[in-house]
Amino acid sequence: MVMESGKAFKRLYAPEYLLGKRSWNGEAYTTGQVYKSLSNVAWPAAAEAVLIGLMAFVDTMMVATVGSSAIAATGLTNQPRMLFFAIFFALNAGVTAIVSRRRGEHDSVGANKCLAQALLICLGLSIIVCGLALGVARPMMYFAGANEDTIEDGVVYFRITMVGMAFTSLGMVINAAQRGIGNTKISMRTNLIANGVNVVFNYLLINGIWIFPRLEVKGAAIATLLGNIVSCIMSFVSVLHRDYFLYIGKKENFRYDGEYVRLLIKISSSAAVEQLFVRVGFFFYTKTVAGLGTLALATHNICMSIISLSFTVGDGLGIGSASLVGQSLGRKRPDLAVIYGKAAQRIGLLISTALVALFWQGGGLLVGLFTKDQEIINMGIKLLYIVAAASPAQVSQLVFSGSLRGAGDTKFVAYSSLVSMGLIRPIITYILCFPLGLGLIGAWISLLIDQYMRLSFSAFRFSRGKWLEIKI
Repeated sequence: MVMESGKAFKRLYAPEYLLGKRSWNGEAYTTGQVYKSLSNVAWPAAAEAVLIGLMAFVDTMMVATVGSSAIAATGLTNQPRMLFFAIFFALNAGVTAIVSRRRGEHDSVGANKCLAQALLICLGLSIIVCGLALGVARPMMYFAGANEDTIEDGVVYFRITMVGMAFTSLGMVINAAQRGIGNTKISMRTNLIANGVNVVFNYLLINGIWIFPRLEVKGAAIATLLGNIVSCIMSFVSVLHRDYFLYIGKKENFRYDGEYVRLLIKISSSAAVEQLFVRVGFFFYTKTVAGLGTLALATHNICMSIISLSFTVGDGLGIGSASLVGQSLGRKRPDLAVIYGKAAQRIGLLISTALVALFWQGGGLLVGLFTKDQEIINMGIKLLYIVAAASPAQVSQLVFSGSLRGAGDTKFVAYSSLVSMGLIRPIITYILCFPLGLGLIGAWISLLIDQYMRLSFSAFRFSRGKWLEIKI
């Protein structure tokens, strides 16, 4: 029995089995070498994502002290903010893909030119997008589903946090480049310290501690802005050392470079389409839930904070696999690119098993951390059963999608997001919530369907291997 278990484990995790029918394109890597390399890049990214998720978890708990309407108001801003952030997420996907290739080719000059051009693009976009967001804040909140008891807090929170976007977007570009070269610890440190600042000022400003005024939701928004500023400063400091692979101190890097601008647009445009579909899909998803009432929306936002734990695990592993996939392709080692993508997914499956047990058995405890409202707790427990079922698919699809992005295959990920997130999920959500009368449960069943659909798309594309032939 032990021998059989050992063989099964080896077939799931050993490099020669992960490689499948493909042949080694160079030196064969041992199991230890593969997982050590993956761990060095992926664990800081995964730890960063998980701890940031926990910070968001704590952030929601702090806002919850004001009341369920405050939870609903801040939750309403999430998808509109992410909609505006979509263009920056897309730019970052291009930066990571290009810089990771240049790292594999040992081309620091090209990597730094790419980063500098991306920063200039980001600066211009952030000014335009921030101004637009401030102007449409109120109608955007109404469209998102705000009621009279949530509109004012929602508008204030949205406007302040969108000012922080100008700082966040620049820091995100630098962190995307750092992840591309495998330096995920830098991003982890900047985000953790920034989120620490956020939590501290949440404590001081939401309820008015010590000399600070009680600002409630506005205080939470100011705390987020301060964290954004700290993160941006730390990110810039990380690329001002002459001896590092990434160094933007040379003026010539900021001269217009048509080659890298075109390359960034080529890769990022597909990622932008993906982000647009994802964010629009999420927007209408949240809007549909908002139509169920403030209590349902508060419950939904609490459970979205909880499911972020599995999202952050998958996202962190996806970042690690994207970096190693890009570097491996830059070194002309498609065999290693396949192995790293599969190895990250296998690790994700192990972690998601623990998350399934947590969500299934600890639902009441988790939701109870946010509220004492028994109606919200009872509904939240039911939703977390669905979260438990969705967690393995969510983690795996994020890893496979991250690997595809790292190879520059952003177009396929965009198409799959169009089908699943942009079209099918909003339609199924509406049908289940209203015509079939399942309410909030229906909305979360649609989330479950979406995760498994996206997993089937990304796993099929990964297994076909066409992404290995993309040139950057």
